[in-house]
Amino acid sequence: MATVTNKSLKEELVELDKKHFIHPSSSMKQIEEQGPGFIFTEGEGIYLKDVEGRKLIDSLSSLWNVNIGHGRTEIGEVAKEQINKLAFTSTFNTWSHEPIIRLAAEIAKWTPGDLNATFFTSGGSEANDTAFKTVRHYWKVKGMPEKKKIISRKLSYHGVAMGATSATGIEQFRTFTTSLAPDFHYVDSTPEALKEMIEKEGADTIAAFISEPIQGSGGVNLPPEGYFQEIRKICDENDILFISDEVICGFGRTGKNFGIEHFGVTPDIITMAKGVTSGYAPLGGMIISERLHKELTEKTDGNFWHGYTYSGHPMAAAVAMKNLEIIKNENLIEHVQTVGKQMLEGFEWIKEQNDNVIDVRGIGLLGGISIERATDADPIGPKIVAEALKKGLICRSVVYEGQDTLAFAPPFPITKEQMDDMINIVNESIKAVK
Repeated sequence: MATVTNKSLKEELVELDKKHFIHPSSSMKQIEEQGPGFIFTEGEGIYLKDVEGRKLIDSLSSLWNVNIGHGRTEIGEVAKEQINKLAFTSTFNTWSHEPIIRLAAEIAKWTPGDLNATFFTSGGSEANDTAFKTVRHYWKVKGMPEKKKIISRKLSYHGVAMGATSATGIEQFRTFTTSLAPDFHYVDSTPEALKEMIEKEGADTIAAFISEPIQGSGGVNLPPEGYFQEIRKICDENDILFISDEVICGFGRTGKNFGIEHFGVTPDIITMAKGVTSGYAPLGGMIISERLHKELTEKTDGNFWHGYTYSGHPMAAAVAMKNLEIIKNENLIEHVQTVGKQMLEGFEWIKEQNDNVIDVRGIGLLGGISIERATDADPIGPKIVAEALKKGLICRSVVYEGQDTLAFAPPFPITKEQMDDMINIVNESIKAVK
């Protein structure tokens, strides 16, 4: 029998990938010409290993989501146990099951204020689409169907479903399609910009304002001082619901349960995904306040006409419960605060070493480094990413709207020594490209 070598396996997989797999957010031409950049086979802690045996630090937790780190076998055991017991059942038409009930109750212990009721989805895009439909339904049953517009911030990212795409404040995602959903508007990140939009459109036409506590894909942008306190006040004064998109920030990423808690306000709705399962199963959701839940229950005649096949998947719920248990039992949020401080100090050190680093920022294990471009048409970030890759580090550059930013969100269990390795590789890579 012929032995399958890593080289022959890679060659086979590359050809199959090029022919049959359409990659998300990737260059189709690049895939056709070069094949996939990585074919990963294993993960452990903060590391990924590819088909060629290369071991790489995953400094973005893949897609900001592998919070507890790769290779947690206890998650697999829980998933297997649940699949063997009850692989799937619908939650439509009043049906339910224990894993999703337990998870909904557990999430209510994590959320701020009175956000205690969750509608489950398969991911973040669906969570935000659900929120948009729900707030419009809410105003409709209250006798104000004209309140349907959604306002978001420029450079925000809310997903790629039709509503989520239409809410996203990064232009490249919107211009991908030839038609967007109506009634979405975008404002600069100032309270004055929101006030101006309300005056222009009319408060009686606006259903909700949505924002990430810290913008992720838009460049790891922290809000201006006092921003969300003013936004909460403006929303209250104008009878506008406030949605906090916690898909990236939720479940400990920023050093608190939810990112919005850093700013001393409570939203009406939280949308979540990623960190609830640390990527071990697809799951998302919309969490609403008791007030909204009560009003919707009292005023909605008939069904809540919205749902996904996997709204409340038993295995995903069991995985989420185990993931949240790990975060609590291993005190990972407290650890995020400690190593997050180390990461930011490391970024400050990098800035001191490199005069082309113009800004660094971070909160918990969510951080960014902004690089000065040589020219407007020549971002340096992608070259730094390529250099870091040679040195064993996977990181991401953000170049939207003239930015040149390196984004970081390593897995929660990263050690002090591993953080030092990451910082040193980033510094060496910036110097090499410079």
